[in-house]
Amino acid sequence: MYGMLLESVQHFVQLEYGEFVWRQALLTTGCKNTVFNTHQLYPDSLIPDLAAALSSITGKPCDEFMIFFGRCFVRFFSNFGYDELIKATGRYFCDFLHSVDNIHLQMRFTYRKMKSPSMQLTEVDENGAVLVYRSTRSGFSKYLRGQLLEIAKQLYGMDVSIKVLESQNDSAVGTAGQVAGQVAGQGGLKTVIVKYRLDFDNRDYMQRRVHIKAHPSQLQLAPVNSMILLNLFPFALILNDEMKITAVGEKLIESWMLNNGNRSPTELIGAKVTDHFKLRRPSGITFTWENIKRLQTVLFEIQLLKGSSAKGTKAISEAAPSESTQAHEQTPAEDAAKLMTTIPRRGSQGIRSILLKGEMRYIKDINSLVFLCSPLIQNLEELREMGLYLNDLNPHGLSREMVFSGFSHYSRLDLMCEREEQRAEELETSLALADSWKRQGDELLYSMIPRSIAERLREGQNPHDTCQSFEEVTVLFAEIQETITGDDSIKYAMTTVNTLNAAFTAFDELIQSPMAYKVETVGKVYMAVSGAPDINPFHVQHMADLALEMLASIRELKLPGVGVKIGFHSGSIVAGIVGLKVPRYCLFGDTVNTASRMESSSETDRIQVSGYAAQKLKKLGYVLSYRGKVAVKGKGDMETFWLVGKPQKII
Repeated sequence: MYGMLLESVQHFVQLEYGEFVWRQALLTTGCKNTVFNTHQLYPDSLIPDLAAALSSITGKPCDEFMIFFGRCFVRFFSNFGYDELIKATGRYFCDFLHSVDNIHLQMRFTYRKMKSPSMQLTEVDENGAVLVYRSTRSGFSKYLRGQLLEIAKQLYGMDVSIKVLESQNDSAVGTAGQVAGQVAGQGGLKTVIVKYRLDFDNRDYMQRRVHIKAHPSQLQLAPVNSMILLNLFPFALILNDEMKITAVGEKLIESWMLNNGNRSPTELIGAKVTDHFKLRRPSGITFTWENIKRLQTVLFEIQLLKGSSAKGTKAISEAAPSESTQAHEQTPAEDAAKLMTTIPRRGSQGIRSILLKGEMRYIKDINSLVFLCSPLIQNLEELREMGLYLNDLNPHGLSREMVFSGFSHYSRLDLMCEREEQRAEELETSLALADSWKRQGDELLYSMIPRSIAERLREGQNPHDTCQSFEEVTVLFAEIQETITGDDSIKYAMTTVNTLNAAFTAFDELIQSPMAYKVETVGKVYMAVSGAPDINPFHVQHMADLALEMLASIRELKLPGVGVKIGFHSGSIVAGIVGLKVPRYCLFGDTVNTASRMESSSETDRIQVSGYAAQKLKKLGYVLSYRGKVAVKGKGDMETFWLVGKPQKII
């Protein structure tokens, strides 16, 4: 499918459900696209997968989202002017339903790889119509329902109720990736066929379109020879009620000969139309008299078979039934016989099979169907591949002009598509770069502010409201000690910076949230806390483990003349964000001061612990040794302990 369908889904899901829900849906489906290109092709399963993902996120039914997606597309394509195209099909909603297949055919000039469904009206009455939908995509019948409901409401100002009369191979949207493209048992794709009953006020259409009577002037027209039709439409076919070919236009006979170089052109007359032609559109219907006669307002697309077989065909003298009519001087078969005698033969190697597009019109006077058509040619290259020339095309209408405009249109369209794809790639690269910058910014922010508090600030919470009190945490200070000095102050300063960088980097690698949080570094001092901002009931033992690992990491670095003094204490604190330009997460309280004194009064390569923290560690089995009383500013003498090692056994 083309990206325009997904653009419409993205726009309205973001509008009605929010950016967060849309990103969750993309994540659930595994879709890595954040931007969809209008003319780029995407997997058919993506829209049903998104419906299933949104259903699981919101709890609404999948079918409801498929209908919503259909409505979204109708609202969205007005930006491209396609609403004007629909309005131009006719005055009534029923006119649009008759023409929807023709619209898809015309859209193929813009969207060349479009796999459009086929839709035909089989019944029309004053209370609505019966529509038959055929498609190779499963799960999109609800999407069509949403489109029809929105078109009727927005463009024709009427309410329509839709119900399913019959359904075949139409799976419900459920599991992602299992609805778009069911494989038939004998190979290929299953055709989804759904028959809808559309109930709406159709009285005006029936009165002015269906029950209209012929004008008296049309009843007084003189008989016209069928050769006039064949001259005006040199690719035309005339079929009788047995679907046999009774007359063929001159250029179509020549094209048949190009594709069947070793065959006599007389085999064409009297043969079944299905022996030499394949019905390409409308898809899903059989090539029968009743079906074709009922669909006179639909554009047909028929392919001339290359090297086709003509089972049961007869020679021209046997194939032309002598059907006498009051409106013609000669039968169509006799007219065609005269044409064949004047057509030159050409080789058939390398000739591309021709496609014919037009309407099937019923001629009551001779009880026949005439296929008024022209070749479906998009540019000069296809014209050459079919072995045709501009002079071969219909002398009336815009066939020749369309070939020229198609050539120039495709050149411009290809250039526009290339530029758009290039812009889309550049945009995706920019978005990926922006995501990378965002991740780096987040990492920098989380190094300054705890993640939980940063997310609260992003949601608009006042920084003053982030202040919290914690009943008990453990605060640690570690100071790098250097015994080597030098006369060169610059060299000494550079050595100090390198030493601190190596030591603090090793400490950073030991910090594991939520067991511990790095608060800050000031000069040669490293500060950490356990129990804040994430509450941690095991804060004492986690901080003890961190202190022992920090001491071990300094020893492993084997930096000459470098050691570390460590101290920690447990107690209550208050924490919050301080500053606006460079906000920091700071700790306040007597516990912070005491922990700082534990570090400053410690010794190199030793860990000093307050008596309160030591009592807790003893219960956990940690190895400690009594140091004695240490004078602490503002506290007096305090009993302290050396932390020696981890528990030998858990008590």
